[in-house]
Amino acid sequence: MVMFLYDTMWWVVLSTATAVSGFEMDNNHQDKDSTDQSDLVSEDGKNVKSVLCQRCGSKVLCPGMAAFTEKELFLPSMRKKSGLSSTEGSVDGDTLTAHWLVDDMYTFENVGFTNDVGRIKYLICADCEIGPIGWHCLDDKKCFYIALERVNHV
Repeated sequence: MVMFLYDTMWWVVLSTATAVSGFEMDNNHQDKDSTDQSDLVSEDGKNVKSVLCQRCGSKVLCPGMAAFTEKELFLPSMRKKSGLSSTEGSVDGDTLTAHWLVDDMYTFENVGFTNDVGRIKYLICADCEIGPIGWHCLDDKKCFYIALERVNHV
């Protein structure tokens, strides 16, 4: 586990690889995965394909390690470091419903966690630090969500 300070937030990184500094994201990598969800979910509700970071291609989850679930969760927008701003009282983002649910943080191949934001930790790619790609509420120790729209599937 690696901890480091990025601007004013602490990041905790769990990774099978080394964390790389930087928060740049090319807009070409923001395209959402247009694959039909039925191609991604097995008969028993697990992920059929590997889950990868949209920016750097780092593996987040291996096939069969997460369950598909639908739950409305708000995730702040994924942006370049230069696009981040501290607008008072408002945060740009998306309410997403399709997620991979993981019940143990050590199931991930490569993921980082932000410092607490209220009772929430956001999940990021531990290699390129782009995110948030997911969400975790501190009140529920066994629920880690990865938004299908924020990752690629191969």
